[in-house]
Amino acid sequence: MELDALTEEFDRRDWQTVTETDDPVRIAMIGVGWWTREQAMPAVAAAELCETTVLVSGDTEKAASVADDSETVEHAITYEQFHEGVAADAYDAVYVVTPNAKHLPFVETAASLGKDVLCEKPMEASIERAERMVERCADHDVTLMIAYRMHTEPAVRRARDLIEEGYVGDPVFVHGNMTEPILELVPDPDQWRLDWDLSGGCAAMDIGIYSLNTARYLLDSDPVSVSGSVASVQPEFEDVPDEHAAFQLEFPGHVVAHCTASQNAHMSSHIRVTGTEGEVRVEPAFYPWDERKLHVSHGGSELTIEFEQVDQMQEEFEYFAHCLLTDTEPYADGEHGLVDIETIKSVYASAESGATIDIE
Repeated sequence: MELDALTEEFDRRDWQTVTETDDPVRIAMIGVGWWTREQAMPAVAAAELCETTVLVSGDTEKAASVADDSETVEHAITYEQFHEGVAADAYDAVYVVTPNAKHLPFVETAASLGKDVLCEKPMEASIERAERMVERCADHDVTLMIAYRMHTEPAVRRARDLIEEGYVGDPVFVHGNMTEPILELVPDPDQWRLDWDLSGGCAAMDIGIYSLNTARYLLDSDPVSVSGSVASVQPEFEDVPDEHAAFQLEFPGHVVAHCTASQNAHMSSHIRVTGTEGEVRVEPAFYPWDERKLHVSHGGSELTIEFEQVDQMQEEFEYFAHCLLTDTEPYADGEHGLVDIETIKSVYASAESGATIDIE
């Protein structure tokens, strides 16, 4: 493939075989915060393979108000009603977007009702609870997919193609960064991301996971060891260890990834893979409202590829629905998500002990 040919068919969905259906996957959205209202529901409304039919919230009035503005939502129910099985006939799958430490009970109930699950990342606040989630879904033979947007982001998918086709030679280094001023984006000092019990971690857990998981995806490999450093400086972050986080991952073949994350820094994101013969970089990378670009260096040539942007959430929901309609196991299943939780928890252990942690 010539470098100029990289612009051809850039936005293809190479995973898709079904483009329309008379029976779209009906989704119950559990948690009706701003992300659900402003990102998830509009994405599903624009999708061809799924629709939102149920809203589940701790605030009945808010859920009912949001439901009134939707053409497809049939029921707005409470968390308690969800666990009781109310409106279970009105949905086929659930999207869980509550605080991390509250994912497990909803996934357990969904599994017991025979409903497939799309769970936001990170999948839970602890390794033990994440493992229970995987076990419960397996016990009830339901699909569990973890919501990693980068797996269906065209720029990242094409970067992976280039790496697999040898454009960078042998990968040597990965550099990933995601930073944001969280208290400007969500101006609430009591928010769950700053509560260790609810989040299980702050910068590394909430946004450092993007660099980690995308590095795994691009390299098609899992880390074997990790070392990390974390710090909380400002008083608003006193309940969590990682206002800022930096960690190093070693992958098989001595490929090293350097990842940084901060909840109190300038908003920025990128992922870069440098090899023996070239480099690919997606920048901006991780925020869905940024226009992603793919930068390629190879053989003395450099190219920045601009392309028609996609709604990352729509791509994610379409992929999830496509997997269910075609009885296909999703790429990011529960076992995949467990690797990230184990790795991020090892970042904290390394930061506390000063030692490099081997990942089994």
